[in-house]
Amino acid sequence: MLIDTYGRVATDLRVSLTDRCNLRCTYCMPEEGLQWLAKPDLLTDDEIVRLIRIAVTDLGVTEVRFTGGEPLLRPGLVGIVERCAALEPRPRMSLTTNGIGLKRTAAALKAAGLDRVNVSLDTLRPEVFKTLTRRDRHQDVLDGMAAAREAGLTPVKVNAVLMPGLNADEAPDLLAWAVEEGYELRFIEQMPLDAQHGWKRDGMITAGDILESLRTRFTLTPEGSEERGSAPAERWVVDGGPHTVGVIASVTRPFCRACDRTRLTADGQVRTCLFATEETDLRAALRAEDPSPASDETVAELWKKAMWGKKAGSGLDDPSFLQPERPMSAIGG
Repeated sequence: MLIDTYGRVATDLRVSLTDRCNLRCTYCMPEEGLQWLAKPDLLTDDEIVRLIRIAVTDLGVTEVRFTGGEPLLRPGLVGIVERCAALEPRPRMSLTTNGIGLKRTAAALKAAGLDRVNVSLDTLRPEVFKTLTRRDRHQDVLDGMAAAREAGLTPVKVNAVLMPGLNADEAPDLLAWAVEEGYELRFIEQMPLDAQHGWKRDGMITAGDILESLRTRFTLTPEGSEERGSAPAERWVVDGGPHTVGVIASVTRPFCRACDRTRLTADGQVRTCLFATEETDLRAALRAEDPSPASDETVAELWKKAMWGKKAGSGLDDPSFLQPERPMSAIGG
């Protein structure tokens, strides 16, 4: 069991499969991209599956989310999913993606055992998408989402970040579109995880701003705190139901008290929090030669020790907060 000193138990594992991405979102990385991890530094497919197996069979993990960077860029993705689906007990598995390439891979991922997907889409306007991502791939994302829905990777959840001066006015339009298409929309406050360290607290669009905008067109009824559990999104029923909309207020309303996550980076580091400043190296244990590679029991103990030291909160609500050196693309979403 992955328990910390505050009594929280981590049952949800986020696994970054690569730090690479085929978009250059302004709130994530510079236009020229980043210095990607060298291939030898990345966990191999076998190492990823082994760590997930240890997490599921020895440490009580019940949910696995594959992230990136962009996880669809990982050549062995379908095989990793298939091997993890064969684990006993079988974890629930999902994928967070920008949707580019999903049209091509959705059916194979479903056949391999993936349960559902989260797709990032911040705007319905192709020209705004191009400005935000520095790529002209808006239609590819829409086609990928439709393919995921057709393949049965449902519910298809849509993650949207609103940025001042770009898409700040789109919240009602995005929700109307999601309701019509049968997608589950979740707005996420912009977090300080950009490689440029350009995030500013006083410039972000808050959960309060988002809800105020949505209420100009919709009636929102709180779903109820008993429904939320450890989920980061606070959810509202739209116009009496059955559709809902979620808002993840990571900055203005942190939800650390109920956090049930543990994170594994593409280069094999355990992170107790997106905003952690410390990591625990499991890759070194897997590849040790003197006296020998670590046993499953040793790896599990390293993981448990890392999670035992998890801090009470992310510190995002502290004005003196300093963002981590590694950007979102390196540590996974």
